[in-house]
Amino acid sequence: MSKTKHSPSAARDLPVMAILGLRDSADGDWDHFRAIQYTGLARYSNLRVVTNLVLGLMVCQLFSGFVPLWQLAGWMAMLGAALFFPTIVYRQSGMVNHDHVARRFVLQLVAATSLIAFVWCIPILVFAPLAGDLELATVWTILAALVVAGTLLLNALPLGAFMFNLVLMSASIVAYWQAGNMVTVGAITSFSILLALSGFENARGYLMFKLSEHGLAEKDEVVSLLLREFEEGDADWLWQIDSARRIINASPRFAFAVGREVSEIEGMPLTQLIAGKLWEGGNLPPSLHILSDKLTKRESFSNLVVKVHGADKTFWWELSASPRYDDNGTFTGFRGVGSDVTESRESAEKIARLARYDTLTGLPNRLQLTEALDRALKECEQWNCRCGFLMIDLDRFKSVNDTLGHLVGDRLLAQVSLRLRSLMGKDEMCGRLGGDEFAVVMRDTGDGQRIGDIAERIIDVLSQPYEVDQHTLFIGASIGSAHGLRDGRTVETLMRSADLALYRSKDEGGGRHNVYEPQLHSHAEERRVMEMALRKALEKDEFTLAFQPVVDAGSESLVAFEALLRWHNPEFGQVSPARFIPLAEDARLVVPIGNWVLHRACREAVTWPANMRVAVNVSAEQLYEPDFVDTVVEALSEAGLPPQRLELEVTESVFLREGSRAGETLDRILALGVGLSLDDFGTGYSALGYLSKTRFTTIKVDRSFVQGAARGAQESIAIIRAVVAMADSLGMSTTAEGAETEHEVQVVRKLGCKKIQGYYYGRPMMASDVGELFSDDRSAIYG
Repeated sequence: MSKTKHSPSAARDLPVMAILGLRDSADGDWDHFRAIQYTGLARYSNLRVVTNLVLGLMVCQLFSGFVPLWQLAGWMAMLGAALFFPTIVYRQSGMVNHDHVARRFVLQLVAATSLIAFVWCIPILVFAPLAGDLELATVWTILAALVVAGTLLLNALPLGAFMFNLVLMSASIVAYWQAGNMVTVGAITSFSILLALSGFENARGYLMFKLSEHGLAEKDEVVSLLLREFEEGDADWLWQIDSARRIINASPRFAFAVGREVSEIEGMPLTQLIAGKLWEGGNLPPSLHILSDKLTKRESFSNLVVKVHGADKTFWWELSASPRYDDNGTFTGFRGVGSDVTESRESAEKIARLARYDTLTGLPNRLQLTEALDRALKECEQWNCRCGFLMIDLDRFKSVNDTLGHLVGDRLLAQVSLRLRSLMGKDEMCGRLGGDEFAVVMRDTGDGQRIGDIAERIIDVLSQPYEVDQHTLFIGASIGSAHGLRDGRTVETLMRSADLALYRSKDEGGGRHNVYEPQLHSHAEERRVMEMALRKALEKDEFTLAFQPVVDAGSESLVAFEALLRWHNPEFGQVSPARFIPLAEDARLVVPIGNWVLHRACREAVTWPANMRVAVNVSAEQLYEPDFVDTVVEALSEAGLPPQRLELEVTESVFLREGSRAGETLDRILALGVGLSLDDFGTGYSALGYLSKTRFTTIKVDRSFVQGAARGAQESIAIIRAVVAMADSLGMSTTAEGAETEHEVQVVRKLGCKKIQGYYYGRPMMASDVGELFSDDRSAIYG
C-alpha cells in the first residue's frame, strides 16, 4: 500500500503548480497522484496521431501550388517523427501497469508535445506568406482546431496542453501581425487566454474525477475481499465472467451449485451454462433473455432470478452483479454473487397457483374468473363491445357423489374440466367456482349468438357418458348466461344475473340454457320470500298430509297408504311439492319437515284398521342424522302405532351413499320391526349387493317402467320381470307405481307385481277422507 494520500474531495485545494506538474506538493504522494492523473493519457494517443496526420495532409494539399513538394514532404516527415516521440517517452515513463510516475517523465511528455506544436508553426509562419489571405485563414482554422482538440484530449497533461496552446497561438499572432491584421491578433489573443483557463479547469476536474474513481476502486477491492470471505462462510457463491461472457475464476461453490466440476465450467459462456440443454434449440426462457440484455448493455443488476436448466433438473438462481473496467476504462466483464432460490421460488409459485387455480381440476378458480370478467367488462366499456358470462351447474352430480362416493365424484369433475377446456377458444376462459359449479368468461361475444352456440356445445358434450372406475356415468349440465354490459356493468351484478338465469334452467328440469331476463329478479325475490315462508310453515301449521291408496294386485283389497306432503300458504296458495321440496333441500329444512311428516303419519295411521300400513318417504339427510332411529321410536311411541304398521321408503342413493352408516341405520330400523321399501329401483346407480344385505319389505317399480311396459317397450317389460323375479327370490314384495289405466293395471299384474299404486285405484286424499272411508265400511276396491 502507498503512503497517506490526498482525499479526492481535497483536489480542488491542490496547488496550481502541482496540478501542472512543475513541482510536487508537500502533502501527499504525488508520484502516485500523477499515475492516477495520467492513466488515461494513452487512451486517445492513436486518435491524436491520426488526426494530426490527416490535418497534415490537408495542409500539404492547401499549399501544393505555392510550396515545393520536397519541402511539404520534409515537413510531413518532421511531423511524423514528432508524433512518434511522445509514444517513446510514455512507454519509458513506466506508466503502463504502474501506480507511480516521476515528475521528470511528465516534463519529458510536455517537451514532446511542445515539439509537435513547433512543427505545426511551420505552415503558418513559413508556408502561409508564400500564399494568400485565404490560405492563411485556412491554416489558422486548422491550428485552432488542433489547439481545441489538444485542450480537450490532453486534460490529463494540463502543462502539455498549455504549451501546445501557447506555441501555436503565438505563431498565429506573429503571422497575422506580419499581415497587418491587428483585429485578428486581438481575437487570437483572447481566444488563447480563454482556452488556457478552461483547459486548466478541465484538468482540475479530471484529476478530481480520477482520484474519486481510484478511491472507489480501492473500496471495491475491499468489498471483493469481504465477498470472498462471505463465500467461504455462507451458502451463496461468487461468479465472474470476462468481456466475452465466459466464466473465469470459477469457485468450487459455484461449480457445486450447477452440479459440475470447476474444470467443466471454466471458460464456458455463462448464458450457455444457464440455458443447459435448451442452448442448442434456441428456445431460451424469458429470464435468460433479461440477463443477456443486461450483460449486453453492461448494466448493473440486483436480485435477478433466472431459470437454470441442469443436466437432471431445473432450478432457479438469484444473481447480482456489476460491470468491471480496468485502469484504462476498458470493459473486462462482470463480477457478482449468486444463490440458489429453487425452494423458495417453487414455494412461491405453488402458493400463487393455489391462490388462482382450482387444485382438483387445474382450472382457474373463482378469483381468477372474477379478474378475467372484470377485465372483459372494462374492455367493453372502452371498445363498446359485448362480453359474456356463463354459469354451469352439473345435473345429477349429487346422485353420483352420494351413490359412488366422493373419490369417483372428484374424478368425474376432473373429466368434466377436460371437456370444458377443449371447448374454449382464445377469447374464452373456463373455470371452477366450487362444488359442481363451473363458469365461462367470454371476452367478445359479437352479436350475442356465440353465447348460445357455446352453451349448446357445453350441454351436448357434458351430457355424453363418462367412464370412471369401471362405472358408466350419465350426468348433464344446466347453464345460465348474462351479457355485459347489458345485464350488468360490474362483476357482482353480471354474476348475479347469470345465477338467476341458471336457477331458471334448474327449475325447468335441467339440461337447458337460459339467458338472463329482467323479470328473473322478481322470480328470485319470489323464491326468497317463499323460502322465508317455508321456514315458518311448521310453526304456523301450514303443512298437511295426503294419503294415496296401495292395493293388493290379486284381490284388489286396500293394504296401505303412502303419506304425501302438501303445503298451503296464505300468500302462495297450494304450492306444488315439485316447487317447495327442492327449496326445502336448498334451505336444509328437509330433516325437520321429514320428522314432522313421520310423527303426523303415525298419529293418523293409528286410527285406521289394524291391518292397514302407512308408508313414509325418508330422505338421505334424515337417514344420516345420528338420532334418526330414536326419532322413529319416538314417533311410534307417541302415536301408539305398532312398528309392523310403519313402512319407510328410501331410494337407492340413501343406502348406497359412501360409508356404512346407512346400512347400519337400516339394520336397526328393521330390528324394530319397521318395514323398508326401496323406491325408484332401477332408475339410479344400482348396487345389487346391498339387496342381499338389507332385508327390504318391498321394491317399488318406477312409473316410467310401468308406462313403458304398457306401451309394449321390451326394455321396460324385461326390467319389471327381472325386478319381480329378484324380489321373489329374496322374499320381497313388489309395488308398481303410477298405474293410471286399466290396461296398465293388467300389464303389471300379468308381469307379477304384488301391489299396485296409482290414480286408477285412487288419488291422494286428505286424512279426513281416509277416516270417512273406513267409517263407511266401503269396499276397498277403487276405480
